[in-house]
Amino acid sequence: MDNVKSKVVVITGASSGIGEATAKLLAENGAKIVLAARREDRLQTIAQEIEQNGGEAVYLPTDVASRDDMQKLAQFALQQYGRIDVLVNNAGIMPASSLHELKVDDWDQMIDVNIKGVLYGIAAVLPTMREQQSGHIINISSVAGYHVSPTSAVYSATKFAVRAISDGLRQEESPTSGIRSTIVSPGLTDSELVHTISNPEIKAFASQLYNSMAISPYSIARAIAFAINEPDDVGVNEIVVRPTALA
Repeated sequence: MDNVKSKVVVITGASSGIGEATAKLLAENGAKIVLAARREDRLQTIAQEIEQNGGEAVYLPTDVASRDDMQKLAQFALQQYGRIDVLVNNAGIMPASSLHELKVDDWDQMIDVNIKGVLYGIAAVLPTMREQQSGHIINISSVAGYHVSPTSAVYSATKFAVRAISDGLRQEESPTSGIRSTIVSPGLTDSELVHTISNPEIKAFASQLYNSMAISPYSIARAIAFAINEPDDVGVNEIVVRPTALA
């Protein structure tokens, strides 16, 4: 993966699941990884594992719902490596519930993490990438960003928003500054996302489904690596990855 090697890649939600798998896969292929999440102990462990396998990684505890934290993350990456080549906006939560339950606090959290977190990430790295006249922003959406199911209205809305933001970014930046924009939309994937569901019945049903059908987070990591590894004049704009058995 020649176009992955030596790139500085910032990954949010890097303490588990897709973020962890992506960090490890890209590090194995020579990328310099900046890990970001709220759980410092997990970040430290993952960074150590990457280094033990011959890779390079640093970390900074980060709350994506904080604009200040995301600005500090970008500055940290620049202080460590002098540039930012890729941002993977991966952090997300899914406290699904029916609208009539009026779990407004959960709605606010999803908007803060899933939408504002993505926007804060873009705001933090875009000036640097524009100055470089290069860069790649990868936003993790979901199959829920294409199809709404009962109990997923707000979560789906946030993931539809991620797709809109990503495509707007592509149209504005790719032709002028060379910044690539990619949406990766996973289906059922083995991660901690199911643990964020707040309704006990929905959580039990989803857990059973995940346990029987979820694909490896490395499947998503490979899709991300593919998009990065394509030549800089190629924009891989949208990838959907889901279990074969699901319609």
